[in-house]
Amino acid sequence: MDWAEDHHDIAIVDHDGKLVSKKRIADDPSGLAELTAVLTEAGDTAEDPIPVAIETPRGLMVAALRASGRAVYSINPMAVARYRERHSMARAKSDHVDAMTLANIIRVDGEYHRSLPADSELVQAIAVLARAQQDAVWRRTKASNELRSLLREYYPAFLATFAGKSATNLAKPEARAVLAIAPTPAHAAKLTKTRVAAALRRAGRQRGVDALAAEIVDGLRTPQMRQPNLVEKARGRQALALLATLDAGCLGADDLEQAAAEEFRKHPDYAIVTSFPGLADLTGARVLAEIGDDRGRFANDRALKAYAGSAPVTRASGKSISITHRRIKNDRLAAAGWAWAFSAMANPSPARVHYLRRRAGGDRHAAALRHLFNKMLGQLHHCLQSGQSFDPTKAFGPFPDTPPTRAAA
Repeated sequence: MDWAEDHHDIAIVDHDGKLVSKKRIADDPSGLAELTAVLTEAGDTAEDPIPVAIETPRGLMVAALRASGRAVYSINPMAVARYRERHSMARAKSDHVDAMTLANIIRVDGEYHRSLPADSELVQAIAVLARAQQDAVWRRTKASNELRSLLREYYPAFLATFAGKSATNLAKPEARAVLAIAPTPAHAAKLTKTRVAAALRRAGRQRGVDALAAEIVDGLRTPQMRQPNLVEKARGRQALALLATLDAGCLGADDLEQAAAEEFRKHPDYAIVTSFPGLADLTGARVLAEIGDDRGRFANDRALKAYAGSAPVTRASGKSISITHRRIKNDRLAAAGWAWAFSAMANPSPARVHYLRRRAGGDRHAAALRHLFNKMLGQLHHCLQSGQSFDPTKAFGPFPDTPPTRAAA
């Protein structure tokens, strides 16, 4: 099936690659009925459904095909282009030719491609919410970085006031509330402690409000270089526009986090996933969203590790051998795995001992975290397959009284 926005081209081939049927259908219920009729004429049955290859894993048509119980293969468009070039040096292209190419990919190399998993409806809903929440976090980070870059150009005192002992986090409710009432140094010069305290309370601050308000007023009034008056006003308007985007990103991320966690708690695998150190409601939902609950999706734990990008890649040619980390991977699962491993090794635990042992052996921080993620991901695969909860003694061995150090190694 060559997918398009409002129509799809269908091509059915037999085991010898000969065209059996072709048709263009609409992306609506009538088109689905036509597709069902064409498949039935070609010998499609409930016991032996015809597999379908398509270039996207999403959409209503894909959902309908998956609901029919047939194998649906999502083929990367880049791979389709390479297959097409095997039969045409002139780079000729048409929708019908692409549909034929997709069908022949499954006919010839079907065993090298993975069909879409038979995940439950609940885990598909968790995936929608967890991925949307992750996107919202990325948008929030982007808006925060843009706002910080703007404030550095005309309002550095604001960044210094809210930086404290670490980098400025403009996504904090207190920082956003104060910036809303004092977007420029001119506004900050007129601020009162009472007004700042009221803004902090609206942001949810309950303790030490008056002391913090006094500290903020003093910080914003610190002498600083200024832009020309009209330029400063324009920068302030720009900052308020970026602040509105940041507020929306923060609200969306928080709402989606709560929704994803609520659905995740309903899943039968919730207790197993959250038994692992570093996997709470949000991180656990992200991990489950990417690996799904189809137990036959991955042949073994090595396949899951390769999918997550935690397993190393060996390249050997003649006398040259190199071992590097994977760059082609599920980026969402890799991002969740980084947060998982970082959280697991933050507190005294067997996971932290394993991390320190890798560091003592010469691994850098990123490599040690990736190795820890790789190890725990294999353990998660085993626990999900066997229905067991995480046992740190079985996973890492006895917990030593003194963790290893680089000097001891």
